[in-house]
Amino acid sequence: MKTITSANANRHFSAMLRDVSAGEEIVVVSRGKPVARITAVQAGDASRQLAKSALLKRLRSQPALGARTWKRADLYE
Repeated sequence: MKTITSANANRHFSAMLRDVSAGEEIVVVSRGKPVARITAVQAGDASRQLAKSALLKRLRSQPALGARTWKRADLYE
């Protein structure tokens, strides 16, 4: 596990992403305290797949609310 300050994480973001994609886990610290952990995304993450399935099921069960009644210009009036 690698530790990096938030300032250096900001300055060297691309290099940090390369390290993470190579399997490194990085902890970002701010003022000496850990604030984030950056790890590679797991393609087969079961909890993510379950959450996605639950969301899609809920969205499919909701009725469509109908056609849009506003125009883009209405947003700027």
